[in-house]
Amino acid sequence: MSTPNLTTSLAARLVDLMRRGDLKEGAHVTEQWAADELAVSRTPVRKAMLFLTEVGILQRLPNRGFFLTRDASTLARPDLGQDEDVVESAYFEIADDHVGGRLTGAFTAADIGRRYRLTPRQADRVLSRMEGEDLVRRRAGGRGWEFRHVMVTAEAHDQSYRFRMIIEPAALLEPGFTVDTEAFDLHRRRQEALLHGDVVLLPRAELFQVNASFHEMLVGCSGNQFLLDAVRRQNRLRRLIEYRHQLDRSRLTGQAREHLRLLDLVESGDLEAASAFLAGHLDKVRSMKTGIDAEH
Repeated sequence: MSTPNLTTSLAARLVDLMRRGDLKEGAHVTEQWAADELAVSRTPVRKAMLFLTEVGILQRLPNRGFFLTRDASTLARPDLGQDEDVVESAYFEIADDHVGGRLTGAFTAADIGRRYRLTPRQADRVLSRMEGEDLVRRRAGGRGWEFRHVMVTAEAHDQSYRFRMIIEPAALLEPGFTVDTEAFDLHRRRQEALLHGDVVLLPRAELFQVNASFHEMLVGCSGNQFLLDAVRRQNRLRRLIEYRHQLDRSRLTGQAREHLRLLDLVESGDLEAASAFLAGHLDKVRSMKTGIDAEH
């Protein structure tokens, strides 16, 4: 299972640091300054800066160093109010505790409030959000809450990917498959935005939705509602366990490039090649996320 990645964590902290400093486009961002401000050594800072170069936030010039490609103020995350920020944080704490086996069985809104230091209003909001995403449900009679069945083990996650490897490549070969030009353009822009900074800037939930909706869009082009319903159900089931993988964002640039390659293949009309590429893409991601080798 994924653990927080030092490179992407430092990259996010460095973005926050540049934003707080109101650095302007073209500002020289030195390794030593970043290391001093973040209280870490230069080696991990250099890796974080190279990652920010990969996603277009910094530019590396030979023999000169790293420079900001846009005003830091444009790198701002969504403007969450203090109350919303608390709810967002609690949401992921609850998700992590459930996937980690630390929060199971029935619970009440009051339990959530005490455990995660929330006001009654905040506890109600986070539970309403999780209910809206089919993660929790009210118990019979309306007394308390419980988690719906979701994936919490690597083995279940592995089986989910294997199921998707059957369903999604087959969807591209359906006789009714038709490219939705408007949807393809939208998702191409979203994937390109990931490669130009969004992979660092977007919240975990939004990162998941960008990529989950990409796969739903492709399957939806098949015209087969049963295939689309199956993929949507998998996305609901895997949401919590996927959030853990968003802690390590370094691999997401590779996934975005493969998504763009997949769009190119489909638009070229070579659906056989696109189907094979999609199967390989899912298998690669499956192995990275679950740590389970293909032969197992």
